[in-house]
Amino acid sequence: MAASVAAVAGRLRRAIRRSSSWQGPSPRPLSAEPPPAQGSAVRDTFLSFFRDRHGHRLVPSASVRPRGDPSLLFVNAGMNQFKPIFLGTVDPRSEMAGFRRVANSQKCVRAGGRHNDLEDVGRDLSHHTFFEMLGNWAFRGEYFKEEACSMAWELLTEVYGIPKDRLWVSYFGGDPKAGLDPDLESRDIWLSLGVPTSRVLSFGPQENFWEMGDTGPCGPCTEIHYDLAGGDGAPQLVELWNLVFMQHNREADGSLQPLPHRHVDTGMGLERLVAVLQGKRSTYDTDLFSPLLSAIHQGCGAPPYSGRVGEADEGRIDTAYRVVADHMRTISVCIADGVSPGMSGAPLVLRRILRRAVRFSTEVLRAPPGFLGSLVPVVVETLGAAYPELQENSAQIASLVSEDEAAFLASLQRGRRIIDRTLKHLGPLDLFPAEVAWSLSLSGNLGLPLDLVELMLEEKGVQLDSAGLERLAQEEAQHRAQQAEPAQEQRLHLDVHALGELQRQGVPPTDDSPKYRYTLQPGGGYEFDPCEAQVLQLYTENGTAVASVGAGQRCGLLLDRTNFYAEQGGQASDRGYLVPAGQPDVLFPVSRAHICGGFILHEVVAPACLQVGDQVQLHVDEAWRLGCMEKHTATHLLNWALRQTLGPGTEPRGSHLNPERLRFDLATQTALTPEQLWKVEGAVQEAVGRDEAVYMEEVPLALTAHIPGLRSLDEAYPDPVRVVSVGVPVAQALEPASQAALHTSMELCCGTHLLRTGAVRDLVIIGERQLAKGTTRLLAVTGEQAQQARDVGQALAHEVEAASERLSRGTRDLTEAQRLSKDMGRLTEAVDTAVMPQWQRRELQATLKALQRRANTAVRKLEMGQAAEKSQELLKRHTKGRLIVDTVSAESLSVLVKVVRQLCAQAPGTSVLLLSPQGSGSVLCACQVAQGTTPAFTAAAWALAVCNHMGGKSWGSRLVAQGTGSTADLEAALSTARAYALNQIH
Repeated sequence: MAASVAAVAGRLRRAIRRSSSWQGPSPRPLSAEPPPAQGSAVRDTFLSFFRDRHGHRLVPSASVRPRGDPSLLFVNAGMNQFKPIFLGTVDPRSEMAGFRRVANSQKCVRAGGRHNDLEDVGRDLSHHTFFEMLGNWAFRGEYFKEEACSMAWELLTEVYGIPKDRLWVSYFGGDPKAGLDPDLESRDIWLSLGVPTSRVLSFGPQENFWEMGDTGPCGPCTEIHYDLAGGDGAPQLVELWNLVFMQHNREADGSLQPLPHRHVDTGMGLERLVAVLQGKRSTYDTDLFSPLLSAIHQGCGAPPYSGRVGEADEGRIDTAYRVVADHMRTISVCIADGVSPGMSGAPLVLRRILRRAVRFSTEVLRAPPGFLGSLVPVVVETLGAAYPELQENSAQIASLVSEDEAAFLASLQRGRRIIDRTLKHLGPLDLFPAEVAWSLSLSGNLGLPLDLVELMLEEKGVQLDSAGLERLAQEEAQHRAQQAEPAQEQRLHLDVHALGELQRQGVPPTDDSPKYRYTLQPGGGYEFDPCEAQVLQLYTENGTAVASVGAGQRCGLLLDRTNFYAEQGGQASDRGYLVPAGQPDVLFPVSRAHICGGFILHEVVAPACLQVGDQVQLHVDEAWRLGCMEKHTATHLLNWALRQTLGPGTEPRGSHLNPERLRFDLATQTALTPEQLWKVEGAVQEAVGRDEAVYMEEVPLALTAHIPGLRSLDEAYPDPVRVVSVGVPVAQALEPASQAALHTSMELCCGTHLLRTGAVRDLVIIGERQLAKGTTRLLAVTGEQAQQARDVGQALAHEVEAASERLSRGTRDLTEAQRLSKDMGRLTEAVDTAVMPQWQRRELQATLKALQRRANTAVRKLEMGQAAEKSQELLKRHTKGRLIVDTVSAESLSVLVKVVRQLCAQAPGTSVLLLSPQGSGSVLCACQVAQGTTPAFTAAAWALAVCNHMGGKSWGSRLVAQGTGSTADLEAALSTARAYALNQIH
């Protein structure tokens, strides 16, 4: 029997690892009960079971937007919101601190980051980017393994009615390398519940040991699996429910220590559970998806969904159904929780998800424009009762989806034509050019995610030049670094001879006024006008003027006019692309533009021939430009807020901005205090909250000299000069008696700005340092990044408060005191490096410094007390002689050294060496030689001899030394220590 079970276990181990691809249960009915409940009823049954039968508190789902956890793009598991409890950092005054047993249904998104199912969605019948995780938790030992397993078994078999003979369980079989024994307790619990021995399987740490991360709480888990085959042939198991028993903590050195409190953390996917209960062969066949699939069919006119995959899915119709249905759920939930399509982090991932849905709906399902927005009400109808935020934000979700869908459709159509045109010029074995793919991508110009570009090429049987793409990505990273520190020299420029030749030819300076031609639409979006221009001159990379350039050549392009913003005034250059007249499907990426003596040079990679005299149409990268506009307006508001807070004498010393962050230098006599930084942020928030109009107008330079309070840098300005004013029309500020500039932001500026301040949304100063005496540099972020920074700061503040509370309670346990001291160090490092409000960082750093001192003092006192006890015990055993060599239990090397020192202090003239075996298998060593011993007898040499014997290392001085090693024969190590000392003494 044992052999057959082992053979089955081996097969099932392989089956479980493959079971993410849902094959669906067999047609065998689950029971003779009435038709299965709807998905919403399954969710409600789970929650009411734990609330009514087992006294759990129901807590709402957390937002899928992580609060204060920069390690996550999205909440991807039910346990995320409870991390402070597991880590012991929960604020004791918070509501969460009182949680004992809770249950909920958590919205989860797995796309991007460590858990990323995006590319698999649609290809099979099981993967989702959004899913609901049902879970129950027991904190601080409220209940543990027996209760958790019993509740799970009761719910599945008695309440949901799943036949017991279709359920298998697995448990942790131990890990000898980590010194972990098998979880026989869980095994015996399942056997006591009636699960046959043949369906209770033992697996290793890869399958049945759960860890939060590289460090932190962890423990064995036991999983309940469902047999899809139902007795017809070999078992086909899929995981249904995972019960995690957190009882260890993974330390920074990799060792495992017992947690002060044990917790239960369980998770079960609602979609998979509903498929089992409804007897469906796929999660997409359940009523959680059927309304969406039906709406897609009605809106597109495509053939009905039939659940095919792989080669059987002709035309990839069913794949498209699954992609659109899954992605619309994800998009709707994310937008309802405050994550909108954007340019970095989670917003960028969401934009990719939305654009992937657009492509499949239009190219495969032939959906009409605006189709995705029409699916939002269906999502709200199916999920809104469980998650009311969907109902509250339904109109906003539909508007954002429709707006981004329309913008992407235009890019997609052009991108498709560009790919087709490029393929016509490739040989059968040629790679698709990296430059063309880059120009189509989100990192380039049209906004097609690279994964979509690769997928479109894969469908045509063409391979992308991945090496070339990697090179371009590295160049992009270097370019961003140059923009962060713009003092680096540009690669292409016009020297004095090239400029002189242009002037001799009478070429006028570039007309860049079109860069200011953009409008704010009623929905809040911006529309940027393209610009028609003529090629006046072309330059090679070394600055030589040429009449034409060929395909693949990097060149400088001079036009008679442009809508590109060339880097100046601290604002990063625009990027985008240009299209030659008559060749709408040939796209020339423009990586940057900069000014050379009044002429604007565009840096371009030419995919085809271009000649002097050609007509082109220019398009700026709108998302990039909008990011710069947001940061530039925020810079003006920051300048104004600094003046309001620090006084009218505050002088700017320069700034630089790009779509990701801004920096601002100002003259200061002393560093800004946390209170001043906080007030500056508050002033900016007030201005943003008023959503005031931003006025821009060119006026004679002489008139600006009479505007009281007008801010300008010490540099030459053109005449006429551009004035940017927040909330007050420029003409009004120019009136002789006007004092407007004293009360609002008004500056001379050539940059591009938002037309209303509200789009800044928020500003957080995340860094501050002294560049030189009298000059301070501030770093700031805006919008979504600012909100994330506030969330991180708030989360760290809660952790510091919780640590302070733990420290105030005190402890007589040295292990707990040492853990608390380590936690202070970990928190200090987190606060030092986190992207968070600088004022809050400074406050927390001061608090942590004091807490660390208190924690270290507490550790020292406990160590001294422990060392005193152990030294007395040793003195009783060693009453004679000038040498003490022995073993003692010590929790750390620090304690061991203190024992040695106290022994030597209480027994002058005695040399001491102590070994302390540890649970991890290592052995600690500490020694001290008595004063007056022979010069040849040193502690450093003594420790070296013993630690070498144990295969370890040592360090120290002539009098005191310490080290570590590893040995199973302590007596041999002690003999080595005695022999060495006696040889030196005598």
